[in-house]
Amino acid sequence: MPATAHPTETPGSPGEHPAAAQTGPAGAVPAVPDPLALCRHEPRCPSPDAADRYRAHVLVSHPEQGWSLLCNGVIVFDDLGALLPGHGYLPAQRS
Repeated sequence: MPATAHPTETPGSPGEHPAAAQTGPAGAVPAVPDPLALCRHEPRCPSPDAADRYRAHVLVSHPEQGWSLLCNGVIVFDDLGALLPGHGYLPAQRS
C-alpha cells in the first residue's frame, strides 16, 4: 500500500509543517516590525530596550490571565517578567 503524506506535511518535506516554508531559509529569523509604530501619542513611549520600558501605555490588558501588551510591543506579566519584540525576554523579578 503506498504511503500517504500526513496532512501537515508537504510533498518533498517530510515532517516539516507547511508554515515553515513561509518563514524563509532554515535558521532565518522573520523581520520584526518596529515596536514603536503603535505609539501615536506624545511624548513617545520608552523603547523596549530602555530601562523604563514598563512605563509605556497599556494597549491590551488581561489581568485574569496575568499579562498586558504595552504600546512599545512588550508583553509584561504580573511577576514583571516580559517578552520583548524580536524574541527576547526578561525573567520574572521575584522578591
